[in-house]
Amino acid sequence: MGHSFDRTGEDMLFRHLTMTLLPKHVYALTGPSGSGKSTLLSIIAGWVTPVAGSVERIGCGRVCWVLQNPHGVARRSAIDHVALPFIARGERRRDAETHAMELLEAFGLAALARKPFRDLSGGEAQRLMLARGVASHAGLLLVDEPTAQLDLNTAATVNEHLHNLSMSGAIVVVATHDPRTRDACTDLIDLRDWQSGETHAQTE
Repeated sequence: MGHSFDRTGEDMLFRHLTMTLLPKHVYALTGPSGSGKSTLLSIIAGWVTPVAGSVERIGCGRVCWVLQNPHGVARRSAIDHVALPFIARGERRRDAETHAMELLEAFGLAALARKPFRDLSGGEAQRLMLARGVASHAGLLLVDEPTAQLDLNTAATVNEHLHNLSMSGAIVVVATHDPRTRDACTDLIDLRDWQSGETHAQTE
């Protein structure tokens, strides 16, 4: 598969990209600025059609995005943000909060469960969005630059919990410039490997 914003197809962002993305894996999507990381996320999600080749999605179900700038409801507590996807699927509030607490624990936020979103630090808010992403039970979880707006120490608190993103069995793809985020993932997709005319081995 390949893609370009040039209608002639001569200036390709990437080409001959061939791989299989598997559940319970966390893929780091890396490459220099302008290499097409966000575009590839959109292609994987099915929101953009590649100019060459195709993407086959088998049993992926829902798609969930976690954006680099965390957005929440200022007065709502951390547990409310994570419980909501469970409630939306029909769970009683007590059960939803039990499941939400399990995710908050997994992302190091259990002690902050009743804290309002507006009082969370940048790293805490980003981890909360990751926990909510898992709560969505999406089959495909796409994370765009989760540490881009954070300092090194705060970013480290996010990176150390990235492996929990796949705990629900989702396929997880994390676009990042951060080598520490890359190293926290289970697999690597480096777009520099797909920006020449050569064909590469399949990633599994």
